[in-house]
Amino acid sequence: MREMARQYPVITVFGPRQSGKTTLVRNVFPKYEYVNLEDRESRDLAAADAKSFFANHHPPIILDEIQHVPELASTVQILVDERRHEMGQFILTGSHQPLLAEMVSQSLAGRTAILDLYPPSIPELGEAVRKASADDLMHRGFMPELWRNPSLDPTTWYRNYFRTYVERDVRKLVNVRNTILFEKFVTLLAGRIGQIVNLHAMSGEIGVSSTTLGEWLAILESSFLVFRLPPSSSNISKRLVKSPKVYFAETGLAVYLLGLETPSQVARDPLRGNVFENMVVADAMKQRANLGRDPRLSFLRTGSGFEVDLIASAGGELRPIEIKSSMTWHSDFTAGPVRFAAETPRAVSPTVIYDGADMDLSNGVCVRNFRSFRLT
Repeated sequence: MREMARQYPVITVFGPRQSGKTTLVRNVFPKYEYVNLEDRESRDLAAADAKSFFANHHPPIILDEIQHVPELASTVQILVDERRHEMGQFILTGSHQPLLAEMVSQSLAGRTAILDLYPPSIPELGEAVRKASADDLMHRGFMPELWRNPSLDPTTWYRNYFRTYVERDVRKLVNVRNTILFEKFVTLLAGRIGQIVNLHAMSGEIGVSSTTLGEWLAILESSFLVFRLPPSSSNISKRLVKSPKVYFAETGLAVYLLGLETPSQVARDPLRGNVFENMVVADAMKQRANLGRDPRLSFLRTGSGFEVDLIASAGGELRPIEIKSSMTWHSDFTAGPVRFAAETPRAVSPTVIYDGADMDLSNGVCVRNFRSFRLT
C-alpha cells in the first residue's frame, strides 16, 4: 500500500466487511483526514454537493465505504487531474466490488491502484495459529475481531455477520424478494464447498431459476463472501472439466452455515476435509492478494477422474498442490502432483499440504504443514 501510494494518486482497497480495511488504512496513513461515508451527515453532504464536501474535507484523505456515494468518483477525478504530480492523495475503501469497479472504470482508470484485503492469512496470525488445532481454526475462522477478542463465540458472531449482510447489503445490491430462499442458496453452497456447483440442479432444490441463482452467486462473489476457483487450461488432457469450483472466503462463515457450533463438531463432520481444503485454498488466495498480485490459482480435473486440488501459476511455471486434512502421512498423497509434474513441462515444486510434519522427499515433492505453507 505504501509503495502504491508513491506511484498513484488514488489507492482503492476492496474487501469484505470487517476484514480490517479501515484499521489498516488509518494505521498506514495516520495523518490523513478520515471520513466514513456510512455516517449519514457526511454521506448526505457528499451526495448533495461534492464541491462543498471537498471544501470541508481536504486531501490527503481517506474516504471509507465510498460506494455509498459513487458520485464522488468524478469529483475525485477532477481533483486528481488538477494535481497529477501529487501521489497518494486519496485512499478509498469499499466492500462491494461491482460499484467500486464501475467507478474506477468510468472515472479513475489509470489513476488508482487496486488492492484486495481479506481477513488475516495463516502466516499473519503467527503464534496464535501454532497453538490452535485445525478444527479450532476452521470453526473460528480468520476475521480480525474474533482474534482480537477470543471470548467472542464464533457461531453467534457469524450469525450476526450473515444476518447483517443479508439485511443491509443484499437488499442494496439486488432485488431479492425472498431472503429466505437467498439464505437457503448460501447454505446449500456451504454444503458444496470445493465442488463444481450445478446451478440447474440447485434451481430445482430451491425453486428459483438457474439464471437468478447465477445472479445471486455473482453478488456473493462481489461481496467477497465466496470465490470461484477456475479450472486449469493445462494440456495434460483434452478432457478437462471446464466448470469452476466454489469456495468461501471465510471458513468460519461456512462452518456456521453448516450448523457446526464447536470444533469437535467440525472434527466429526463428513465435510471436514472439504472445509480444510477451503481453508488452504483461501489462504493461498490471501497470500497472493497480500503481495498485491492476482491469485492465478486453478484446479485440474479430467473426465477420467484425475485431479489436482490446486495449481499455482507464477512466471510461467505451474506448481501442483495436493491438499489433505490428515495428520498422518501416506505416500499415496503424492500421486497427483507427481503425475502432473511428469506430464506438464512447466511444472515445478510438486507439493502436498496436510496437518503433519514438514518433509522434503527424495522424489522432489515438498510436504508442508498447512501452517508453514508459503505461496511465494
